[in-house]
Amino acid sequence: MIWKRRKRGSGNAGVVTLAEGKSSAAEAYHTLRTNILFSGLDDPVHSILVTSPKPESGKTTTLVNLGIAIARTGSSVLLVDGDLRRPALHKVFGKNNLEGLTTLLIDDGLRPEDVIRETEIEYLHVLTSGPVPPNPSELLVSRAFQRTLEKLKERYRYLLLDSPPVLAVTDPSLLSQHVDGTLLVVDFGQVPREMAQKARQQLEAVKARVLGVVLNKIPTNGLHDYYYYYPGYYGEEEQPKSGRKKKYKRKQR
Repeated sequence: MIWKRRKRGSGNAGVVTLAEGKSSAAEAYHTLRTNILFSGLDDPVHSILVTSPKPESGKTTTLVNLGIAIARTGSSVLLVDGDLRRPALHKVFGKNNLEGLTTLLIDDGLRPEDVIRETEIEYLHVLTSGPVPPNPSELLVSRAFQRTLEKLKERYRYLLLDSPPVLAVTDPSLLSQHVDGTLLVVDFGQVPREMAQKARQQLEAVKARVLGVVLNKIPTNGLHDYYYYYPGYYGEEEQPKSGRKKKYKRKQR
């Protein structure tokens, strides 16, 4: 393994695609990668926003695992921490957060390469949030943000953005306007069906392209460690019909 597994609450807990070999959990993220990339054959998906209805749903974990899975195909990937309220990417990768997206936006003298960090995964780079600003939403609608995002898209084949929960603030709705598609991460058994529907409707109200819903932390038989929870994926035509737990079944591969 590149990083040893740690106790719950540590920075890289849940990053199952870091492990060598083919665990069932890692394969689930590989399937998620394939589903997303093949869903955009007619309209390619190269920039993705990852959000959730509420906090602690595993959106950052999903973003990191998906990024690693894509990078392992040999494509360049940049993970961007667009959660300017409770950033987490720097913790996952053990980086300091003294500089990042916010400093890049407000300092004309900085270049993307000055603040983008390498990771131990080949082809995978990360742009942390930088210091938390007093005006996150204003930064996200600024021309500086738009220009910066376009530069990053030119440098990397795939751009994955983390964001705050969609029902908490307007930031995800703003960010969704600058990407090819949005993934909604739902914490299995913790998010009511009505809340998930409201989050999706809020994104669709601003014309966001919702690629699908990722069901995170699905319990598995015989594997009780939280570290090995599986993501399930539902595309446009595969949404669950009911909010009852027994309807949330992992898609067969």
